Amino acid sequence: MTYCVGLQLDKGIVFMSDTRTNAGVDNVSVFKKMFTWEVPGERLITLMTAGNLATTQSVVSLLDERAKAPSERSPSLVEVPSMFQVATLIGKTLREVISSSAETGQAAETKFSGTVVVGGQIKGGEPRLFLIYPEGNFVEASRDTPFFQAGETKYGRPILVRAYDAQMSFSEAVKLLLVSFDSTIKANLSVGLPIDLQIYEANSFKRGMERRITADDPYFQLVSNGWGEALKSAFSSIPDPEL
Repeated sequence: MTYCVGLQLDKGIVFMSDTRTNAGVDNVSVFKKMFTWEVPGERLITLMTAGNLATTQSVVSLLDERAKAPSERSPSLVEVPSMFQVATLIGKTLREVISSSAETGQAAETKFSGTVVVGGQIKGGEPRLFLIYPEGNFVEASRDTPFFQAGETKYGRPILVRAYDAQMSFSEAVKLLLVSFDSTIKANLSVGLPIDLQIYEANSFKRGMERRITADDPYFQLVSNGWGEALKSAFSSIPDPEL
């Protein structure tokens, strides 16, 4: 399992993903789940993966291979003219990999499932964010649904729903996501540090700040401890019911 979030703001998009993969309690590894394709001044595309590791790695490898020689492997992520077509291409590639890996029938295909969160911007269009399902179809973020989660989503969702504001700064958004990740990590052993972070500023068409957050990161420790104490304080401040 994994946990990754794409959060769309007025200022741009914030991406965050964990790096834990496990095939049982005695087989836990660290694998990167965030990948970026960039043509400075023209496009920035970042995707995050959740699901079967072999499946998602195959998808990323295919997309990367096809992007290296677009004239010979058309279309590619560095060639298609819109983020909608980026999502369409990734969806087709994901479905292609799942279908080729499956032994037979739907039951076999579920073993090779994968989900992708992809966002970015191509010159001539606005920043866009999509959630792509194993079947290859997808939905787009909007004012009503401004963020997408993939993987182990339930523990980190409440804080996002309660505290998200489209006008918040990148710093506030990172703090919000770290609280969401800390809540998930504490509740589920299949999600763990390090955490990869990337910020994309709208209309920059280039990589923004990138950072790997480890367990000994002072700010992450501050957020983790501070959020726990804040919850205890807020709980204590609510009057007890009359029984």
